[in-house]
Amino acid sequence: MGDPKNPLLSKDGDITIGTLISIHSKETLSSSEFTEKPQLICSSLNIQDLRLAQIMIFAIDEINRSGNLLPNVSIGYKIFDTCGSGLSSMSATMAVMNGQEFAAGDRCNGQPPIHAIIGESESSATVILSRTTGPFKIPVISHSATCECLSNRRDYPSFFRTIASDYHQSRALAYIVKHFGWTWVGAVNSDNDYGNNGMATFLNTAQEEGICVEYSVKFYRTEHEKLQKVVNIIKQSTAKVIVAFLASFEMNNLLEQLYIQNITGIQMIGVEAWITAKSLITPKSFQVLGGSLGFALRKNKIEGFLDYVIKEFWETAFPCLQRDGNSSQNVEICRRYQDLFVLKNTIEDVPEQRYTSNVYKAVYAVAYALHSLLKCKEQEGCEKGLTIQPQQVVEALKKVNFPVKFGDHVWFDSTGATVAQYEVVNWQQDSDGSIQFKAVGYYDASLPPDQRFVLNTENIIWAGGQLKKQRSVCSESCPPGTRKAAQKGRPVCCYDCITCADGEISNETDSNNCQQCPGEYWSNTDNTECVLKVVEFLSFTEVMGIVLVFFSLFGVGISVLVAILFYSKKDTPIVKANNSELSFLLLFSLTLCFLCSLTFIGRPTRWSCILRHTAFGIAFVLCISCVLGKTIVVLMAFKATLPGSNVMKWFGPEQQRLSVFAFTLIQVLICVLWLTISPPFPYKNIKYYKEKIIFECSLGSSIGFSAVLGYIGLLALLCFILAFLARTLPDNFNEAKFITFSMLIFCAVWITFIPAYVSSPGKFTVAVEIFAILASSFSLLFCIFAPKCYIILFKPEQNTKKHLMGKNTN
Repeated sequence: MGDPKNPLLSKDGDITIGTLISIHSKETLSSSEFTEKPQLICSSLNIQDLRLAQIMIFAIDEINRSGNLLPNVSIGYKIFDTCGSGLSSMSATMAVMNGQEFAAGDRCNGQPPIHAIIGESESSATVILSRTTGPFKIPVISHSATCECLSNRRDYPSFFRTIASDYHQSRALAYIVKHFGWTWVGAVNSDNDYGNNGMATFLNTAQEEGICVEYSVKFYRTEHEKLQKVVNIIKQSTAKVIVAFLASFEMNNLLEQLYIQNITGIQMIGVEAWITAKSLITPKSFQVLGGSLGFALRKNKIEGFLDYVIKEFWETAFPCLQRDGNSSQNVEICRRYQDLFVLKNTIEDVPEQRYTSNVYKAVYAVAYALHSLLKCKEQEGCEKGLTIQPQQVVEALKKVNFPVKFGDHVWFDSTGATVAQYEVVNWQQDSDGSIQFKAVGYYDASLPPDQRFVLNTENIIWAGGQLKKQRSVCSESCPPGTRKAAQKGRPVCCYDCITCADGEISNETDSNNCQQCPGEYWSNTDNTECVLKVVEFLSFTEVMGIVLVFFSLFGVGISVLVAILFYSKKDTPIVKANNSELSFLLLFSLTLCFLCSLTFIGRPTRWSCILRHTAFGIAFVLCISCVLGKTIVVLMAFKATLPGSNVMKWFGPEQQRLSVFAFTLIQVLICVLWLTISPPFPYKNIKYYKEKIIFECSLGSSIGFSAVLGYIGLLALLCFILAFLARTLPDNFNEAKFITFSMLIFCAVWITFIPAYVSSPGKFTVAVEIFAILASSFSLLFCIFAPKCYIILFKPEQNTKKHLMGKNTN
């Protein structure tokens, strides 16, 4: 579709460097009517790539004038304009590799037509260039192709770049998003090698850093329908931050649509391809892009370049301007450069160019590689007769390591790239309304990990020119005391805050799990910390303890008063009847029963746990033994009144004392055995209640406790049976009736005690046991002694032997 591609700018030399850049950004066909051969016409001057051509020529002229680098070797150049077109790019690639056509008689001198190629600007075009030149081992050095895909040395063994791979920039984008606490973002990228590879790395890093992406969409510069879909997705989304991995052309298209649909207030995070692009600065762009943050290449001031652009470039690169003679001939020669001359006096953009230093480094890298291959020496010069093959240049480039005059040090890593160094820039508006790219931080991959990323947040202007940072989260942070619960079917950043269960805490924001408190701890009301559980036991200071102590002491007092009364009336018949010695012993045992209930109150200790059960068991057996003895005395007494009966001699006072001692000794032995094998001990029960500790006395051996209770129950049952049998014996004061009633109450109390004891929680278990002790003790005290006290105090006339024997007449 046309004649062989010719360089836009060229110069002969001993060594030739080719360059492919888009000095024009649009390409059109001159005719589509099929009446003449169509011509490809380039238009839309790209000032940024023109500066790249200028800096390349500047660097080559600087080296040619230098006496230290390639002292007697001249470097030439061929600069091809690809016009932003893949077709022209391929034509230019073939032209730069093949060189000019030679006549049939010419011979190949063995020298390659090109020693290195600098270009292209975009990653996709560079991929095409590198794949085409790869089989010929021609080194390609790009100044701005950042696609991570180009780091693959198997596919691109002869590719180098004076810019870092997007791997670093993509990861840094995730770091800046995380730094500002944005966990809910949108992602837009160019649908090409540059955008797709860069976005893939960002998405992986974002996932590692806990950042959720609400949507990830892409479009190419010519896909207007896709662009509309992207804008609609942005409009409907809830994310307030967008990571835009776009080339400047796509960003310009997106900016235009966002402005038309009045989509503002979104925090844009950009990449080096557009964040400092002057083409995006329009009177209306700040409304959409104001406050944008992104990574940009560092600006380097190259000494002498500004003066060169003003005058010397136009004189050296365009000889037609200096020709003498026919002016019409000069016009014809310079016609193809006519649109470039418009920029002859435009220089205000030169200090803002960020890629020019990369082209400068690329030219010097080739020069240093050739310097070593040609065995150049400062005094003797270079061996110009040596044949240099492109493969040799590739190997030499891997070893270059040199400083440049603006302070950087140039070397290539194992992937053919240089170290990642970026400025973090912020779109800000000055008082005069002009838009400035203010540096607010940096990212330097050559530094230790904890020093690579630095931001000065105080100087940042946020989306829409606001001073307050945007919040962009799917769900608000969960406060301490709660945990995150993922919402089904949504990203992990979308969650509900669930309050920790009782006994669990979370003491940090956005906790994924609640932590279980240790055994003796429980969560506070806010579930933010574990506090010691309340230790519960029946104390002397609480109402229930005070009431039980009162009745216990009341019982002791009544028992003592009854004993005093009986002692004062010890010679009366009613006291002497039925063995007064047993009556006093019974009152003493009842006093012990009332007192042993006090051992159940208060903080359990080792000795109180041992004492409470053993004292209770022995005291009650002593009490029941006395009652049993009195019951047997009643039976024996009536048997003795029968003619010829001599039974009383077998159960006299001595036998009564012995029986009480024997019954009590058995209980003592049971208790000793219990305490020897497995004694009771204080125990903190954390199983019954989750929120508090029950401090209680563990029985040690349930069998021992059951034996103690069982023995008391056996004696009580025996006593009840004997008293029941003696209830009908003729006597005005038959004590067996009262003993029967007291034993009935006693047995009823202890039978109901068992289920109540098992089912009562915590300190109420102890209270139930104390209540059973007091109730049974009071039943014995009142049922056996109340009738006697009544007669002594209020019916003294009945306190006679005749009345008791039933021999008085009415």
